[in-house]
Amino acid sequence: MLKKDRKYYRIGQVSEMVGVKPHVLRFWESQFKYIQPRRISGQRLYRSQDVKILKRIKELLYNEGYTIAGARKKIQQEFSQPDSQRVEAKDLDSKSVLEEIRQELLQIKRILSQDHN
Repeated sequence: MLKKDRKYYRIGQVSEMVGVKPHVLRFWESQFKYIQPRRISGQRLYRSQDVKILKRIKELLYNEGYTIAGARKKIQQEFSQPDSQRVEAKDLDSKSVLEEIRQELLQIKRILSQDHN
């Protein structure tokens, strides 16, 4: 289940939510252009939308018997959006990722400051 207060999930968390191994998620990234997790310091960070698409891919491949090519076409039909919207969303995601990281770093700083007092 997706937590409403989280904007991004690491690959291990997504692996558990979707029910596949991390290497399967990495393979699907290479096959489906709609899955583009942000990479920060070598970490993949998936959005809720990515998790939704990954769950749909699993459903198509495992339950409905689609091939990778067939699932790719189906995903494209279901999740396509104009390029201009995709660029704008990517810019907004970058800003929100940075803000989330900033907030987490400030929280860590506060915790560390308390430990030294």
